Amino acid sequence: MSASPITFTAAGGAGPGLGGAPPQLTHAYLQLHEPPKNGATANPGPPLGRIPFQFNPRELSLAKTAKWKRDAQRNAAKSGVPEFTGADPAKLTLEMFFDATDTMDSTVVKRVEELFACCVPTAASREQKKGSPPWVVFHWGGMVGFPAFVAGVTAKYTLFTPGGTPVRALCTVTLEEISGEQAGQNPTSGALAARDVHVVVAGDTLHSVAYRAYGRPGLWREIAEANEIDDPMRLRPGTRLLVPALEEIESAGGRRGQ
Repeated sequence: MSASPITFTAAGGAGPGLGGAPPQLTHAYLQLHEPPKNGATANPGPPLGRIPFQFNPRELSLAKTAKWKRDAQRNAAKSGVPEFTGADPAKLTLEMFFDATDTMDSTVVKRVEELFACCVPTAASREQKKGSPPWVVFHWGGMVGFPAFVAGVTAKYTLFTPGGTPVRALCTVTLEEISGEQAGQNPTSGALAARDVHVVVAGDTLHSVAYRAYGRPGLWREIAEANEIDDPMRLRPGTRLLVPALEEIESAGGRRGQ
């Protein structure tokens, strides 16, 4: 099974209205979540709130890079076939424009401060001595981005009140994926085997995901365990599931049987 694309997952967004009516304007927003307490990377923790876009972004910049290794071939003029050794986390860069010229208040400053606050650990994670930033998911209508954290924020204030309060700002926000794809590894090396990522769509069950991945629906428990799913009957569309490689499952089963 090939890994799902790292771009956005359609999650039931509305298309054109009935009878040819134009679709309703939907504003994008950043949904903030508490990082999981157990350090998991599959699903975010409880919601912390959201930062709405005052104006929808004009463009989105998505970057993904892979790492490859080439072994030199003896007595050959060409190098060997590139071997995948891993992938860097995806990065989504977007712009958020805020304007308060109608009210001339501190609304813009507060929005920028909310973005900056995403670059520091949450209070709950500090209490646990872990210091993790909030998880952030970009939403726009039926589009849901990958779980990420805010890697950087640049705010440019372009208009001020006579008293010096910024009332217009253009912010560049970079979101970095929480969990990237792992490299394929030799099953005999003893290292963790590669995992795929499956994005849940309507109608999916853990049994169907296991059958698609391994041809054995009975392995659904291993997928549930890898993603710390307590209720296998409630899979939300758009959820990203880590699917362990079959070698990893068989290796773990062998260790348990020893």
